[in-house]
Amino acid sequence: MSLAFPNGVSSEPAADASAPSDLATRLETVRVGVADAARTAGRDPADIATIVVTKFHPISLIEELYALGMRNMGENRHQEAQSKAASLADLDLVWHFVGQVQGKKARQVRAYANVIHSVDRESLVTALASEESTIDCFIQVNLTDDAARGGVDPAHLSALVDSALMVPGVRLLGLMAVAPLGQEPRRAFAYVRELSEQIRQQVPTATALSMGMSQDYAAAVLEGATHLRIGTAITGNRPVLS
Repeated sequence: MSLAFPNGVSSEPAADASAPSDLATRLETVRVGVADAARTAGRDPADIATIVVTKFHPISLIEELYALGMRNMGENRHQEAQSKAASLADLDLVWHFVGQVQGKKARQVRAYANVIHSVDRESLVTALASEESTIDCFIQVNLTDDAARGGVDPAHLSALVDSALMVPGVRLLGLMAVAPLGQEPRRAFAYVRELSEQIRQQVPTATALSMGMSQDYAAAVLEGATHLRIGTAITGNRPVLS
């Protein structure tokens, strides 16, 4: 607890300006973890992008991440993402939309996002089409039996890939997935890697894999992840909304 003195001086010791913040410490821990997993897999850590998911966190945290060298930011709520992107338009950030996209909001998401990780149905592909510009996208695969979790059923993946190839302005980077709760993550990620190898027969350039979060990113790296979506391991716990 901080005690206020009459002269306005706090009883707490002065902070060491040279000491790393908790954010910087967490970020470095993840960087080391990614690098270690990459070396174990015989991969170059530079080939793996870490996207910091900043849901519910203030703009000030994103600015601090920027100062620490991070450029890839992830959001999964449209209104929040749109506002943050507009407020930080002067920074050279890459905005990744990682949540479910409502068809009626697709054009709005497309306007500020650089990459959309959650394309999961033909109607969304159609809504994202454009003759004027190109948006990078991942197709999300659902690894559960719960359709509400988002993602295309693997049985319908090939057809959705074909749909993405038929419209202008949609560039398919690869696949995205979330490991199911209660299952061994690496096994799930290995399955996504197998699916990726299959769709490369349709789109040879769709080699990217967006998979791996705070609790399982090392397993994802071992199975070829190129994009990690990491939240609390870097940002800390999300603020509690009133």
